[in-house]
Amino acid sequence: MRAAIVLIVLLTLAGCGTLRVDPPTPTGEAVVACDKLATLLPKTLDGDERSASEPASPYVAVWGSGAITLRCGVPRPARMAPTDELQEIGGVGWFADPERPALFTAVTDTAYVEVTVGGEHVPAEVLADLSKPIGQISGQP
Repeated sequence: MRAAIVLIVLLTLAGCGTLRVDPPTPTGEAVVACDKLATLLPKTLDGDERSASEPASPYVAVWGSGAITLRCGVPRPARMAPTDELQEIGGVGWFADPERPALFTAVTDTAYVEVTVGGEHVPAEVLADLSKPIGQISGQP
Protein backbone atom coordinates (compact mmCIF):
# COMPACT_ATOMS: atom_id res chain seq x y z
CA MET A 1 0.00 0.00 0.00
CA ARG A 2 2.72 2.47 0.99
CA ALA A 3 4.67 1.79 -2.21
CA ALA A 4 1.56 2.58 -4.24
CA ILE A 5 1.06 5.83 -2.34
CA VAL A 6 4.66 6.87 -2.97
CA LEU A 7 4.24 6.15 -6.68
CA ILE A 8 1.08 8.22 -6.81
CA VAL A 9 2.56 11.18 -4.96
CA LEU A 10 5.48 11.40 -7.34
CA LEU A 11 3.30 12.36 -10.29
CA THR A 12 3.95 15.83 -11.64
CA LEU A 13 0.98 18.14 -11.98
CA ALA A 14 0.50 18.81 -15.68
CA GLY A 15 1.92 22.06 -16.97
CA CYS A 16 2.68 23.81 -13.70
CA GLY A 17 6.01 22.26 -12.69
CA THR A 18 4.87 21.59 -9.12
CA LEU A 19 5.19 18.06 -7.85
CA ARG A 20 2.44 16.52 -5.72
CA VAL A 21 4.01 14.85 -2.68
CA ASP A 22 1.93 13.80 0.31
CA PRO A 23 3.69 15.14 3.39
CA PRO A 24 4.22 12.82 6.33
CA THR A 25 2.90 13.68 9.77
CA PRO A 26 5.81 13.20 12.17
CA THR A 27 5.16 12.98 15.89
CA GLY A 28 7.18 13.41 19.07
CA GLU A 29 10.88 14.14 18.72
CA ALA A 30 10.66 13.52 14.95
CA VAL A 31 8.86 16.89 14.61
CA VAL A 32 11.82 18.76 16.10
CA ALA A 33 14.31 16.72 14.06
CA CYS A 34 12.43 17.29 10.80
CA ASP A 35 12.01 21.01 11.48
CA LYS A 36 15.79 21.21 11.99
CA LEU A 37 16.48 19.18 8.84
CA ALA A 38 14.34 21.55 6.78
CA THR A 39 16.80 24.36 7.58
CA LEU A 40 19.87 22.25 6.71
CA LEU A 41 18.91 20.85 3.30
CA PRO A 42 20.88 22.04 0.26
CA LYS A 43 19.41 24.44 -2.30
CA THR A 44 21.06 22.39 -5.07
CA LEU A 45 21.45 18.61 -5.07
CA ASP A 46 23.36 16.69 -7.74
CA GLY A 47 22.99 19.64 -10.11
CA ASP A 48 19.24 20.12 -9.58
CA GLU A 49 17.78 23.21 -7.92
CA ARG A 50 15.26 22.86 -5.12
CA SER A 51 11.70 23.13 -6.46
CA ALA A 52 8.20 23.41 -5.08
CA SER A 53 5.92 20.61 -3.98
CA GLU A 54 2.19 20.64 -3.36
CA PRO A 55 0.96 20.87 -0.70
CA ALA A 56 3.80 22.94 0.74
CA SER A 57 5.31 21.27 3.80
CA PRO A 58 8.47 21.65 5.88
CA TYR A 59 8.66 17.84 5.87
CA VAL A 60 9.04 17.54 2.08
CA ALA A 61 11.87 18.60 -0.24
CA VAL A 62 12.03 18.21 -4.01
CA TRP A 63 14.89 18.88 -6.38
CA GLY A 64 14.59 19.40 -10.11
CA SER A 65 11.48 17.99 -11.72
CA GLY A 66 11.03 15.52 -8.87
CA ALA A 67 13.66 12.92 -9.66
CA ILE A 68 14.88 13.50 -6.09
CA THR A 69 12.35 13.79 -3.28
CA LEU A 70 12.75 13.71 0.49
CA ARG A 71 10.08 13.15 3.17
CA CYS A 72 11.06 13.52 6.81
CA GLY A 73 9.12 11.87 9.62
CA VAL A 74 7.81 8.86 7.72
CA PRO A 75 6.95 5.62 9.53
CA ARG A 76 9.54 2.85 9.85
CA PRO A 77 9.75 1.03 6.49
CA ALA A 78 7.38 -1.95 6.53
CA ARG A 79 9.90 -4.15 4.70
CA MET A 80 12.76 -3.37 7.10
CA ALA A 81 13.43 -6.32 9.36
CA PRO A 82 15.28 -5.93 12.68
CA THR A 83 18.09 -8.06 11.24
CA ASP A 84 18.53 -6.05 8.02
CA GLU A 85 21.93 -4.45 7.62
CA LEU A 86 21.95 -0.79 6.77
CA GLN A 87 24.35 0.72 4.26
CA GLU A 88 26.39 3.38 6.02
CA ILE A 89 27.03 6.53 4.00
CA GLY A 90 28.61 9.51 5.70
CA GLY A 91 27.83 8.15 9.15
CA VAL A 92 24.12 7.63 8.39
CA GLY A 93 22.52 4.19 8.06
CA TRP A 94 20.40 3.79 4.92
CA PHE A 95 17.82 1.08 4.26
CA ALA A 96 17.45 0.24 0.57
CA ASP A 97 13.97 -1.07 -0.22
CA PRO A 98 14.52 -4.42 -1.98
CA GLU A 99 11.33 -4.04 -4.02
CA ARG A 100 11.82 -0.36 -4.93
CA PRO A 101 15.41 0.26 -6.06
CA ALA A 102 14.92 4.05 -6.10
CA LEU A 103 13.64 4.25 -2.49
CA PHE A 104 15.99 4.69 0.46
CA THR A 105 15.29 5.45 4.11
CA ALA A 106 17.76 7.06 6.49
CA VAL A 107 17.44 5.55 9.94
CA THR A 108 18.27 7.97 12.74
CA ASP A 109 17.52 7.86 16.43
CA THR A 110 14.94 10.65 16.04
CA ALA A 111 13.30 10.25 12.61
CA TYR A 112 13.06 8.16 9.48
CA VAL A 113 13.87 10.15 6.33
CA GLU A 114 12.67 8.71 3.03
CA VAL A 115 14.51 9.65 -0.17
CA THR A 116 13.55 8.71 -3.71
CA VAL A 117 16.32 8.98 -6.30
CA GLY A 118 15.43 8.51 -9.93
CA GLY A 119 16.27 9.70 -13.38
CA GLU A 120 19.91 10.17 -14.25
CA HIS A 121 20.97 10.60 -10.62
CA VAL A 122 23.36 8.19 -8.91
CA PRO A 123 21.79 7.18 -5.58
CA ALA A 124 25.10 6.83 -3.71
CA GLU A 125 26.10 10.40 -4.61
CA VAL A 126 22.73 11.87 -3.63
CA LEU A 127 22.63 9.94 -0.35
CA ALA A 128 26.19 11.04 0.45
CA ASP A 129 25.18 14.69 -0.04
CA LEU A 130 22.09 14.23 2.17
CA SER A 131 23.89 12.26 4.89
CA LYS A 132 25.57 15.35 6.36
CA PRO A 133 22.36 17.30 7.11
CA ILE A 134 20.51 14.13 8.13
CA GLY A 135 23.36 13.20 10.48
CA GLN A 136 23.01 16.59 12.14
CA ILE A 137 19.42 15.93 13.20
CA SER A 138 20.44 12.93 15.25
CA GLY A 139 23.62 14.27 16.77
CA GLN A 140 25.92 12.42 14.36
CA PRO A 141 28.96 14.28 12.94
